[in-house]
Amino acid sequence: MILVTGASGLVGSHLIHELVKKDLPVRAIYRNTIPTHFPESVEWVKADILDIPSIENAMQGVEEVYHCAAIVSFHPSSRNLMYRTNVEGTANIVNAAIDHNIRKFLFVSSVAALGRNRNGKSVTEKMNWSEESSNSEYGKSKFLAEMEVWRGIGEGLNAVIINPVIILGAGDWNKGSTEIFKTAYDEFPWYTEGTSGFVDVMDVVKAMMLLMRGSSHAERFIISSETLPFKEVFTEIAHQFHKKPPHRIVTPLLASLVWRYEALKSFFTGHEPLLTKETALTAQTKVHFENNKFLTYAQNFEYTPIKQSIERICQELTVLYRL
Repeated sequence: MILVTGASGLVGSHLIHELVKKDLPVRAIYRNTIPTHFPESVEWVKADILDIPSIENAMQGVEEVYHCAAIVSFHPSSRNLMYRTNVEGTANIVNAAIDHNIRKFLFVSSVAALGRNRNGKSVTEKMNWSEESSNSEYGKSKFLAEMEVWRGIGEGLNAVIINPVIILGAGDWNKGSTEIFKTAYDEFPWYTEGTSGFVDVMDVVKAMMLLMRGSSHAERFIISSETLPFKEVFTEIAHQFHKKPPHRIVTPLLASLVWRYEALKSFFTGHEPLLTKETALTAQTKVHFENNKFLTYAQNFEYTPIKQSIERICQELTVLYRL
C-alpha cells in the first residue's frame, strides 16, 4: 500500500493518477471532503497530519509514503499555521513512518529550503537555508521540515528528499504555481528581470516514482528542467492563450512601493496581498539551480522542454475552465 499526503495539491493529485495507471494500490488522506475527479480505485482515509492518532491509523499496512502535503504562503498571517503544518506535520508523518517500519519515504521539499542569494553562485543540493541568503519564511519552514526527515533518517528511516523549483501544471489556477497561468491569461502587464528554475509537474512525478523504486537513500535532489527569465515564461503562456504578453517592467523601487501598498490594503480588507516583501524580492532575483545530481543518478531521464510543457498545460486549462 502506498500512502500519499497532500492528495488535492498539484503534485499529489498528478502523482496519484500516475500510480493508479501502474495498477499500484494507493491510499490518500483527506481532511473534510473526499476530492472528486480521482480514480475509483483510490482508498481514501480521513486524517490530518497535525492529528497523530489519525495519521497512525492512515499508516496501517503502508509500505511506501509520498509526503506532498504543505502550506505555501508568503503572507504574515499564515506564518504560524504554515510552520505547524510544514514542520510539525512532517514530524508526525516521519514518526508514524518509523513506527510502522515502512519500506521507503519520499519527502517533497522545495528549492526554497536551499537558499537563493549566494553571490551569483548556482544553488546546489549542498546548500541549506541561512539568514544571510534572503529566504522567505516558507523556505525556512521547508528547511526545518527537511530537518525532521533527516532526524528520521538518523533513527533508521529509509528516506529521500526532492527539492523542486517552480512546478508548472494544470490545477486550481487560483492558488499555488498554477496561478502563473491565470495571471498571464488575465493579461497582467508587469514583468521583472528575475530568473528562476521551472519544471513540469509530470517530470516531478516521474522523478519521485523513480527515486522511490531506486536505491537512493539519505539524499536530496534538485528537480529542475530549465532556468528561465520570468518574462519569457509569462510571455509564452500569454501567447498560448492568445493574450497580450507582459510589457511593463517592474523596477526594484516600484516593487517596494507595491508590496507596501498591498500590505496596507490587506490590513484593512483581510485578503492576502498580491505581492509581499518576500515575493517582491524573489521576483527580482536572478538565480540558477543546478540539476546535474539527479541527471547523473537517473541517466536515462529527460526533462520536458518548458515551452512544450506550457503548451500542454494551457490546453488542459482551456478544457478545465472552458476558456
